[in-house]
Amino acid sequence: MIIIAEKINGAIPSIKEAIANRDDKLIRERIQIQLPAKPDYLDCAPSTEPAQEYDAMKWLIGIMEEETDTPICLDSPDVMLLKRLLDEGATSRPGMVNSVNEEGVKCETIFPIIAGTDWNVLGLTCDKDGIPLDSEKKVTIAKQIIDKADHYGVALSNLHIDPCVMSLSTVPTAMTDFIYCIKAIHEYAPEVKVGGALSNISFGMPLRKYVNVECLTLALEAGLDSCIMDPSSALTMGALYAYEALAGNDTGGRKYNRAYRKGILK
Repeated sequence: MIIIAEKINGAIPSIKEAIANRDDKLIRERIQIQLPAKPDYLDCAPSTEPAQEYDAMKWLIGIMEEETDTPICLDSPDVMLLKRLLDEGATSRPGMVNSVNEEGVKCETIFPIIAGTDWNVLGLTCDKDGIPLDSEKKVTIAKQIIDKADHYGVALSNLHIDPCVMSLSTVPTAMTDFIYCIKAIHEYAPEVKVGGALSNISFGMPLRKYVNVECLTLALEAGLDSCIMDPSSALTMGALYAYEALAGNDTGGRKYNRAYRKGILK
């Protein structure tokens, strides 16, 4: 399971304030609390006004690379900002680009830059009409992104597709739709990874953490490969480690036991 640690995101009020005030102490603290679980990537999502996003992204990258050698996920809806960062070599090592989709020329902009490199990229199943509710439409968009990645020479094993999980409170079939997409994408291109921000499913519901962890478990069983999640959450990590042990992916529960001894599970 590939973990993209989610806590450096300007959509979180405390992070938004820290970015605005250039409070590096709080940013460093939030980075450090995510590291014990050894995430594969640290999300870097300033979520600021467009005019401020480049400077905020560069500031955050600088702090992250001082704190850890964990690769960074450059997270922005602005494809030209992502292109600028990639062209400049803004990070000291390849990470992940979040994201591309079938709106405009996002795939055509990013794929040629990362082709033949170790950069990973996340593709969202949306287009000029937004996020479709129909699962078949999502899979169709996923196939278009996959075909373009292959055309430009991006290793399909470096491509992650996010089927854009919907809120269960507004789309009662959100979980079954997500499971369908995971399986259909894997059937079309087994090398491609399927992931996403699973917490979307609990939006508008009470005690969201319980909905989120059950979504994680069901998605793992369906073949989920990567996830934007909070690795400092004992509940979330407990669900992940327990699943891996029960599914036979963690022989004898060694990783589960090690996580417990390190205090990741409480």
